[in-house]
Amino acid sequence: MFTDREQAGELLAKELSFYKNNKDVVVVAVPRGGVPIGLKIAIELNAPLELVLSKKIGHPFNKEYAIGAVTLKSRVLSDAANEVSKEYIEEETLIIRAMLNKRISEFYENRVPMILTNKIVILVDDGIATGNTLLSSIELIQNENPAQIIVAIPVASDSALQKINNAKGVKNVICLLKPNFFQAVGQFYNDFYQVSDTEVKQLLQLANENYIRR
Repeated sequence: MFTDREQAGELLAKELSFYKNNKDVVVVAVPRGGVPIGLKIAIELNAPLELVLSKKIGHPFNKEYAIGAVTLKSRVLSDAANEVSKEYIEEETLIIRAMLNKRISEFYENRVPMILTNKIVILVDDGIATGNTLLSSIELIQNENPAQIIVAIPVASDSALQKINNAKGVKNVICLLKPNFFQAVGQFYNDFYQVSDTEVKQLLQLANENYIRR
């Protein structure tokens, strides 16, 4: 059990200390929940913090149940998507990508995201339930030809970990907690507050100001 995302980030940073002050390292967080964790890791490692934007596709009869995930350039579908019409999936994909484009302009304003080619990417989220959202993020990052991808997460289900460990381009997966009974990521945090878009923007700016000053 973690106190909050900040504590989880501090614990992960200790596991990643080998990468401290490595100029090739970039911490990439999945908004929104992965960003407070990414901030702690980026500051401790003296690395820049970037975002990878992806969002789950919810089942038409239960939006909280993920049948896949979408980024601006890729899409990952689970077996459950076979029960849903292709029209629904295409419509949801268009809606999600419009939302992701809006978030990019809000989070980055006039700043251009870093190119991840030949970088050591440490991909961070606050936990993994199905793994679909993170798989789409890995695929997006892999398309930029990084030197390697390390996935760092506080908690994950066993099935999700298997997916991530087998994902193309992933060199290593660091997971602090691997519970036998897994219902939702939030059950493993005492404080699992909703991270806002405003906070994501502030944390991203704080991380990179800190990196520039060092």
